[in-house]
Amino acid sequence: MATRRNVLVMGLAAATALALGACGATAGKDEAGSGSDGKPVSGLRLMVPNTPGGGYDTTARTAAKVMEDAKIATGVQVFNLPGAGGTVGLQRTVNEKGNGKLAMQMGLGVVGASYTSKSSATLTQTTPLAKLIEEAGAIVVPKDSPYKTINDLVAAWKANPKGIAVGGGSSPGGPDHLLPMQLAKTVGIDPKQVNFVSYDGGGELLPAVLGGKVAFGASGFGEFLDQVEAGQIRVLAVTSEAPIEALKDVPTLKSSGIDLVFTNWRGIVAPPGISDADKKVWIDALTKMHESEQWKAELTKRGWTDAFITGDEFGTFLTEQDKAVADVLKQLGLA
Repeated sequence: MATRRNVLVMGLAAATALALGACGATAGKDEAGSGSDGKPVSGLRLMVPNTPGGGYDTTARTAAKVMEDAKIATGVQVFNLPGAGGTVGLQRTVNEKGNGKLAMQMGLGVVGASYTSKSSATLTQTTPLAKLIEEAGAIVVPKDSPYKTINDLVAAWKANPKGIAVGGGSSPGGPDHLLPMQLAKTVGIDPKQVNFVSYDGGGELLPAVLGGKVAFGASGFGEFLDQVEAGQIRVLAVTSEAPIEALKDVPTLKSSGIDLVFTNWRGIVAPPGISDADKKVWIDALTKMHESEQWKAELTKRGWTDAFITGDEFGTFLTEQDKAVADVLKQLGLA
């Protein structure tokens, strides 16, 4: 059987088949260094459009720390502006037209939420800066869950699809929604029977999993590493092609006999209408970050796959993703 691969475009064609079965002060241009003199850039602000502790938050804070440690930028401010699956932050970004010192951490989840939340702001209005990483998903349960393996969970899920709640840290159309829907389809469950509970980011999903509000969670594995190491969460399977270095003893879906591979992505965009100079400052800083040994170490530590592209190339990717997600959500009756 051919493997379902969901790299970059997240297997959106396959997803289509499922339908059938804290605002702060704005930095002024005179407050920020350009980095053109060889000194670290200053005055940059990076917005996370969901709650602390999720994948976007982790990625943004890791990027900011690497830029600081590698002396690429100084005083990078990371702040959270959650709401509506990331579209509150998206609207803020679009409203900040011309503000070249602000950028937003984002990913596929915001693409889907822009449609399901009926947002007037869209990612195609933003200025694409860089796609940073791809990350495998994970199926997780609390430490005292009765499900010891992914096949234990699937057996119970198939027996009672509506009674087994799955939580995800994204709105419908986002990666944490598409993953359990595609998993259901793969194991023979009608996706329309899936009891999916949406949370606004991994920061909200985590306590729901720990507190037993859902039977299992589906999200990027990097969001749970601390809790896995602390013994609070067990990862039943990862959705990558090969095992994850950071979770050496965890099987893939494929090795467990489930023919599904699934990969998410994350990137950074800026408000519309920023100057070419400000766009260059951001892209240069992110490029230097990507080339740094500190960033390479973080990729290894967190099990992230390097997927770095910038500017117009990232813009083309975003446009393709936006159209593909819109098409899928229309098929699902969600947009």
